[in-house]
Amino acid sequence: MDAVVLAGGYATRLWPITRHRPKMFLPLGETTVIDRLYAELEAESRIDDVYVSTNERFAPAFESHLADAPYEKPRLSVERTRAEDEKFGVIAALGELIDREGIDADLLVLAGDNVFDFALSAFLERYDRREGPCIAAYDVGDPSRATGYGVVDLEGDRVVDFVEKPDDPPGTNVSIGCYAFPRETLSLIPSYLDEGNDPDEPGWFVTWLQRTEPTYAFSFDGHWFDVGTRESYLDAVAWCVDGESLIADSATLENATVGPNSHVMADVSLVDVAVERAVIFPGASVESGVVRRSIVDEEAALSGVDLEDAMVGAYTQIPGPASRGDDRPA
Repeated sequence: MDAVVLAGGYATRLWPITRHRPKMFLPLGETTVIDRLYAELEAESRIDDVYVSTNERFAPAFESHLADAPYEKPRLSVERTRAEDEKFGVIAALGELIDREGIDADLLVLAGDNVFDFALSAFLERYDRREGPCIAAYDVGDPSRATGYGVVDLEGDRVVDFVEKPDDPPGTNVSIGCYAFPRETLSLIPSYLDEGNDPDEPGWFVTWLQRTEPTYAFSFDGHWFDVGTRESYLDAVAWCVDGESLIADSATLENATVGPNSHVMADVSLVDVAVERAVIFPGASVESGVVRRSIVDEEAALSGVDLEDAMVGAYTQIPGPASRGDDRPA
């Protein structure tokens, strides 16, 4: 069995933090979003090759990251796009990748921005017990949350209906972007696309698929985060640090407090600052203010500001009133 990690998105909802950084490289404690997946895939004995599907814009970053990583299985497979409006769509890109790499095996397909706490081995054991495609499903517990995902209707572990991003969800079980496909199923992708079906969301392919062959679900409890927004990333960080705060040894704090569910990275300087449920990247400095439910990127220099529900890009400079020579509010 081979695996594909889908990492070709441009993460526009996380700009400016992801304008020049793949969201899969966002830190989660001492690791990153994608390194959690790499480690699981490296340890899974039945996975042979891991294809990391990304775009031309971020390919050098992924190549450099893999060169410095301890993993042997991942290899880069580059989609020929450089901007959001050039994307092929996930299913079309998957079909092209299978042709490009000559894949002739069962395939585990994972969204690269996934953070979950079930073991991939448990998911693959469920797949082995069924002769057909298998998806991972999670109960988000709230219909309003389900509207952003593919909603799964189950009878036992059999998928009997699948609706992609419905306005009025029929339930709260959603597909999380983890799929196992037999090689025979993958050969149906050209037929799916030739019929004019949606080339983007994998859920539409699953919707089409479950009407033609038995499709199954692996339902799990625990935790799952779709790292695509500021809120979901901060939720994942809070889970990863387990309600504590993670502060790098090289960070400098002067009359500063760092509350729970926060990550303060290397060489950060905090002076007269209260940090609450926030992530502050290396080399940033904040003087006099509050950073609450926010992300401050590397080498940003802020003074006299109260940040709430904000994202501040790398190298941004916001001087306080005294630095500007007047008494206007920052």
